Amino acid sequence: MDEAAALTWAEQALGHRFRDPGLLTLALTHPTYAYEHGGESNQRLEFLGDAVVELAVSDYLYRHLAGAPEGELTRVRAAVVAAPTLARRARALGVGPMLRLGRGEELIGGRDRDSNLADAFEALVAAIYLDAGLEAARAFVLRELAPEVEAAVAGHLNPNYKARLLEWAQREHREPPRYEVVAEEGPDHARRYRVRVLVAGRALGTGEGSSKREAEQEAARQALAHLGL
Repeated sequence: MDEAAALTWAEQALGHRFRDPGLLTLALTHPTYAYEHGGESNQRLEFLGDAVVELAVSDYLYRHLAGAPEGELTRVRAAVVAAPTLARRARALGVGPMLRLGRGEELIGGRDRDSNLADAFEALVAAIYLDAGLEAARAFVLRELAPEVEAAVAGHLNPNYKARLLEWAQREHREPPRYEVVAEEGPDHARRYRVRVLVAGRALGTGEGSSKREAEQEAARQALAHLGL
């Protein structure tokens, strides 16, 4: 990845001109690239960015959902900052083509993997935070997550995609969806699952996650999107 091209992309797509280009490069460096070429990966930035994203969204929800109980705030925030949501925003920003991946990760489609994109989104948030401060990072997060945050504030966000798909399947086909684990990857402490959901024998969506439940939710979300629901 050419540094000048990455900086141009960041200014155009992210709306941020990095004073420290190294932060941008680091945010886009997947662990497999760091393993093959040496140096640091974006994992530490991801850790920091996760906290910044949660802070920005938590602050917004606290101020705009006055009177909402803690449990409701937590539920809405979880939906807004979920990995599939962050991956969608990263995809829209064109993060995938900018990632620095190891050869193996490249070969298995790592540029479009939800986990890689969500991690890179959080790492980019941290890079902006370290480069320009909390306000710049907060503004970026709220701009990119605005549709999800606004839907949550309006009360239209239902993160329980499995329940919604079950309701549709029972109504249209009089049978529940069937979820199948099609792949398991990674070591025991960092397991990744890929799940496919079928309704009436037809595959409608595939999702991945760090747990079977998370992967099933993403598969259900993909199915609902496929059905236009």
